[in-house]
Amino acid sequence: MTKSALEHRDGQVNENGRGREPEEKCKKVELGKKVTLLRGISIIIGTIIGAGIFISPKGILQHSGSVGMSLVVWIACGVLSLFGALSYAELGTCIKKSGGHYTYILEAFGPQMAFIRLWSDLIAIRPAGMAVISLAFGQYILEPLFMPCHIPPMAVKLATAIGITTVMYLNSMSVTWSARLQIFLTVSKLLAIALIVVPGMYQLFKGETQNFENAFELSNMKLSGMPLAFYSGMYAYAGWFYLNFVTEEVEKPERTVPLAICISMAIVTSCYVLTNVAYYTVMSAEELLDSQAVAVTFAERVMGSFSVVVPVFVALSCFGSMNGCIFALSRMFFVASREGQLPAVLSMIHIKRHTPLAAVFVLYPMTLLQLFVGDIYGLLNFMSFLRWLFIGIVVLGLIYLRFTKPDLPRPFRVPLFIPVVFCITCFFMVFMSLYSDPVNTGIGFAISLTGIPAYYIFIYFEQKPKWLQTAVDSLNRTLQILLMVVPAEQ
Repeated sequence: MTKSALEHRDGQVNENGRGREPEEKCKKVELGKKVTLLRGISIIIGTIIGAGIFISPKGILQHSGSVGMSLVVWIACGVLSLFGALSYAELGTCIKKSGGHYTYILEAFGPQMAFIRLWSDLIAIRPAGMAVISLAFGQYILEPLFMPCHIPPMAVKLATAIGITTVMYLNSMSVTWSARLQIFLTVSKLLAIALIVVPGMYQLFKGETQNFENAFELSNMKLSGMPLAFYSGMYAYAGWFYLNFVTEEVEKPERTVPLAICISMAIVTSCYVLTNVAYYTVMSAEELLDSQAVAVTFAERVMGSFSVVVPVFVALSCFGSMNGCIFALSRMFFVASREGQLPAVLSMIHIKRHTPLAAVFVLYPMTLLQLFVGDIYGLLNFMSFLRWLFIGIVVLGLIYLRFTKPDLPRPFRVPLFIPVVFCITCFFMVFMSLYSDPVNTGIGFAISLTGIPAYYIFIYFEQKPKWLQTAVDSLNRTLQILLMVVPAEQ
C-alpha cells in the first residue's frame, strides 16, 4: 500500500506531519454482505446463460454426429460442470476470501502462479471475453430496428460501447442495484428460454418426433470429434465459478455458496437440454447446422411475426452476462490489489457508495480498445484453452490442500473422486486444444508466460526503480482523489 493511501486511511498525518483527527465519524467503509441466496443464484445463472444457447448450439451437434449423442453431450457437460462447481464450493467455504481462481491459486501454489493467472486475465482473457459478449449484445439490441436489413458494423460497435459503459456505471454506483438488475435479467433470460421450450414441448406432445428417429445413428460420429464437442459444451456452461469471486459479500457463505451452485446448475442443465429438444422438434439436424442463429430460425417457424421479441431477449441475456462478469471480476482485481499484486487504488472503496470503483473500471480501457481495433475472435482462440488450464490448476490445488492442510476447516466437503474427474477433464481439453490448434494455443500460452518477467519487475523485487515507484504512487494518489475512494476499514 502506498504512503498516500496509508495517510488517507489512518487520518493521522497531514501535509506538515502533524497529527489530526478525522473530521467526522461516518459509516464504516467496506463491502457489505449483500449477496443472498437468490442473488447468488442469479449471478451464476445470469453469467452462464449468455448468447450461445440462443444463437448457435450447432458446434456440439457437428462434432458429436447425431441428435441423440448431442443431447448426451449436453447432459454430460452439465454433470462435469457440476463437479467443477462443487469443487469450487468446497474451496469457497474453506477459503472465505473473494477473488475466485486468483485467490485459490494464491493459497495453494503461491504468489507467482497467481500473478500469471491475474496477468493473463488483465491483459487479454477478460477484456476479450467482455468485448465478445458485448458485441453480441450490440448486434441483437439493434436487430429489431434494422430488420430485415444488414446492421452497419460501426453501429454495432457504438451500441456495444454504450452497453459496456452502462453496465460498468451501474456496478460502480450500487452493489444492491446491480444485484437487483441481475435478478431481473436472469428472469428475462429464463423467460426467453421458456418461449422456446414451451412451444417445443407442445410440438413434441403433438407427435412431431420425426427428427428424433434414428437419433443415435452413429455413422457420422468420429471419436476424434467428441473432445471438441465436449469443449464446446463446457464453454457453454462456463460461468459457474463467478459466485466464488464475491465470497466475502455472500451471506452465510458456508451454506449459501454450495446451495446456490447446486440449484443453479440443475436449472441451467435442464434449460439447455430442454431448449435443444425444442429445437429438434422444429428443425432437422441438417437445418440446425445450416442456421446462423438457431433461436431466431426456431421463432420464425413457430411464432411468426412475434419472433421479433427473440433478439431483444438475446440482448437482455447478453447484458445479464456482462453485468454478472463485471460484478465478479472487479472483486478479483480488488483482492489482487489487497494482496499487493496490483496498484493500491484498486483495493479502495468509494466513501459513499461502498463500491470498488477503480476495480470496476480497470477493464474498461482495454475492453474498448479491443472492441474497436483488436482481432477479438482470434484472441479468444489464443486464450480459450488457458481458461481450462487454470481452472484445472485450481481444482488440482483443492486436491493438494487436502493433503498439505488436512486440518483446514471444510464446512462443505466433496468426495475426492469429483475433483479428480474434473481435473482430468480440464487437462484433457487443454491437451486436445494443443493438439488440434498448436499455433493459436501456443501463442496464447506465450502471452501468458509474459507474466513471469512482469512478476519479477513489478512484484518480486522490493527495490523497484525510482521512476517506477514514483509513477505508481502518483497514479494511486491521483485516482484516489478523482474517484473519492479510500482503503476498506478492517
